Amino acid sequence: MENGELKMDNAEPENHFPFSILHSPFLSCLCILAVTLLVFTSCGSKPTDVRTVMPGDAQVYLESQDVGKALRAVTEHEAFRKTAKTTPDLSALDGVRLAIAVTGFKKEDEQAGEQHVVGKVIPQFVAAAETNAWNYQAIGFTENKLGEFINDIYGGGVQLERFPRHEGDYFVWTAQDGRKAYGLVIGSLVFFGNDESAIEKCVSVRKGEGDSFAKVGKLPAGDHLASGYVSPEGVGQISNIAAVQLAIGSGEEEESRRFIAAVLPEIVRNSISEVTWTASKTETGMVDRHLLTLNPEIAQVLNETMSPASGASGELAAFLPNNAASVTQYSLKDPQIAWRSVLASLQKLTDPMRGQLIGTFADSLFEPYAVEASEPFFQSVGPEIFTATFDEEGEDAVVIATIKDVNKLKTSVIKEIDLSKAPVSEFNAEIWRSEDGTQAVAISGNVVILGHADGVIECLKARTEQQGAARYPLQFTSGRSVSKTFDYDPEGIVSVVQVMADKKDGEQAPASVYLTETRFTPAGIEREVASEFGLIGTIIEQFAKEQ
Repeated sequence: MENGELKMDNAEPENHFPFSILHSPFLSCLCILAVTLLVFTSCGSKPTDVRTVMPGDAQVYLESQDVGKALRAVTEHEAFRKTAKTTPDLSALDGVRLAIAVTGFKKEDEQAGEQHVVGKVIPQFVAAAETNAWNYQAIGFTENKLGEFINDIYGGGVQLERFPRHEGDYFVWTAQDGRKAYGLVIGSLVFFGNDESAIEKCVSVRKGEGDSFAKVGKLPAGDHLASGYVSPEGVGQISNIAAVQLAIGSGEEEESRRFIAAVLPEIVRNSISEVTWTASKTETGMVDRHLLTLNPEIAQVLNETMSPASGASGELAAFLPNNAASVTQYSLKDPQIAWRSVLASLQKLTDPMRGQLIGTFADSLFEPYAVEASEPFFQSVGPEIFTATFDEEGEDAVVIATIKDVNKLKTSVIKEIDLSKAPVSEFNAEIWRSEDGTQAVAISGNVVILGHADGVIECLKARTEQQGAARYPLQFTSGRSVSKTFDYDPEGIVSVVQVMADKKDGEQAPASVYLTETRFTPAGIEREVASEFGLIGTIIEQFAKEQ
């Protein structure tokens, strides 16, 4: 993401899809720029509920009814206090309301070299902030603080025009390359966006000439730090972007990349109708709850077949090494039936020809785990399965499972590993390696480990040295959960602190930990992500990276 524009030549998928589209300088800055409102004092004008002035047809919508409360959930966390020299005073932000709406996506081509054209998709957005300030203070903030930020984002030399419009003060910032940003101040209410028509929509809604997002009523009820919504149209647009990102980052042949870019959006549009998100504070940090509403037929099938096994023990966690970047525990009553239902559901969501290709393409997803045929693999293993990755790309990966049928299991392994050869005995296990030594299969008792050769050895060492299970808090909190993922980010907390405060000198910052639990319901898919700072922190962290 550069200068508020989503580039698609080398982008990588985000962990928090579909709200990853919000991780751009223009959008994330609105959470960070709220800190500059500390210069404001409360005014006597009646505050505006920002939801009542935002367009009801927004494709993506995100809001906080109390920015101070949301940011304080970050700054009051023990990890923040241990890392930062001081804790910022956010009292002036109490009651400040902030909303962001993506009203559309603009496609552009950018020349990259003489013959190469890079496609960009730019989210057209508008934000509304009820500052609780006097009008002159809101104008000063927009002209100076916000203007300074825009000048930095656009690389300097930005020209500002200010004139009366819509019973308020209108601002147009123009960069040297022609890009523009827009602002409007009416009383204590500040609008800001990269698309003039989006601000015009808000003005019309404010006048009662269009439905507001408050009238649509799509946000989950309850007292949340922040919440969000993605409409069916927004799901389709984001799936197009995600498909291109995934295709480019897959490293596959050109034909495979085209297949991903063509089929993935169709599958997402035909399966997911809408998405909601809420952020809540807990005793240990924050929990982000995502609900993906699926089409009824798909939801019913997955709810019946993606059933968790009873009494998941987690014993295989003893094979998990401490240096894994990400670990996932799956608990499936019948892995083979679960996998078949996923494939069958995907194939129904596209045309018959593409549906046939999905089965072939799906097997390729398991190649990092040294698995060539998914069907016999899931038929031959037990209900509890662990995966671990050792790099950010997920290419250095292993899968750990109990064996139900060793002969069936061997038919699923990639041909590069010759299981007819005599194995090497190490770490109380039989080990087979591919000729180039990059992948391996190890069998220790009734446990099999497949995947990247170095990772397989690390897993065997972990069991021998009894280092694995303690690091990963993988106990399920819900009896309906089918997976739980542990992600470890050593830089996350530092990045958040550096945006909002100064880091303590020489202080070793703790790593950020994400625990994601997934379950299937009659309505769709529920995901809960527990972490120190939540998605709010992730947006702040992204802003730090952009700087």
